[in-house]
Amino acid sequence: MKKLLTATAATALLASGAFAGSHSENIKIGVILGFTGPIESLTPHMAAGAELAMSEVNESGALLGGATVESVRADSTCIDAGAATAAAERLITSDGVKGIMGADCSGVTGAILNNVALANGVVMISPSATSPGLSHNDNEDNGLFFRTAPSDARQGVVMTEVLMEEGIKEVAVTYTNNDYGKGLADSFVAAFEAAGGSVTISAAHEDGKADYSAEVGALASAGGDRLVVAGYVDQGGAGIIRAALDTGAFDTFHFPDGMIGQALQDNFGDEIEGSTGQHPGTDSPGAAKYTELAAGGDFDPTSPFSPESYDAAALIMLAMQAAGSSDPAAYKEKVMMVANAPGELIYPGELGKALEIIANGGDVDYVGASAVELIGPGESAGNYRQIVIQNGEITTAKYR
Repeated sequence: MKKLLTATAATALLASGAFAGSHSENIKIGVILGFTGPIESLTPHMAAGAELAMSEVNESGALLGGATVESVRADSTCIDAGAATAAAERLITSDGVKGIMGADCSGVTGAILNNVALANGVVMISPSATSPGLSHNDNEDNGLFFRTAPSDARQGVVMTEVLMEEGIKEVAVTYTNNDYGKGLADSFVAAFEAAGGSVTISAAHEDGKADYSAEVGALASAGGDRLVVAGYVDQGGAGIIRAALDTGAFDTFHFPDGMIGQALQDNFGDEIEGSTGQHPGTDSPGAAKYTELAAGGDFDPTSPFSPESYDAAALIMLAMQAAGSSDPAAYKEKVMMVANAPGELIYPGELGKALEIIANGGDVDYVGASAVELIGPGESAGNYRQIVIQNGEITTAKYR
């Protein structure tokens, strides 16, 4: 439940200097994503979404009495925990960021959280790290970690629902051998079998290989009506698909979030006709407003996790405003408050309005581009876009 800030209290804050002198403050926010690595085709659209929110706030001039926000990018690589940790350390110690929008993949996100963010008391809001293993309580992460994408514990259930509705009762599963792939595969297998489905095999694959014929041979031997590929669209997942198609092992697939992007359509087109999948997404009014807001930009606002990235950055800045400070120790306590009811509903393009409401002692309920609703502790309740490959293109089947 939010604590309403009265107009009197807001006046007192202003008078006491909570916002005073901050007009000259330049607040740096880290944007750490895998600009190289297995989802590099997705991350430019994610970073651009976060930076669109920052630009919107800067144009309003309403943050902390006129403070400006600056994006500082860093490469998580998505898969190299050591490189991601070093990049995050540079963001905090050298660049002096006051918050991190990221990271992206679950393994590097956990490494940054445990090795860097906790030690330095820096807030992280990830738009795409979905491993159930990242579900912390406040005692474990000191209330510093949030995410705008739902946990794969939820995605495993949604995958099951999609496949069952398609009449698919027997599947083979391959997953990238890391925290994301293993967590998602385990979640899905448990949900699918509980619903009466049969998993013929659940086998890991390594990224970075030139040949996946052995992996596909084992999957083909086990059989199944569809192959679930819990991998990365720019890495081993694509290699698995190519080998499966070339050998005739499978011709239809099911794709979780890490596999869905323009590269999937470009690389395979109608070769994977009829394949299905899902990624976090919504048809809420905020999604349409975000697409409209980004019109004319050099990125695709409908790309997976781009809306969630805009929302992650927005929540950091709104929480700063609610705390009257860019200090993570102060504003971490306000993230849940600005994200949830009660308060005036806030959509993309309305960040300046939200900042003014907060400064004047009002309350906001940030809906954003992805229908944000945070459940304790800092978890996204979750909405999904179900897709199908139709005429060689990724098309929307429905929203869940």
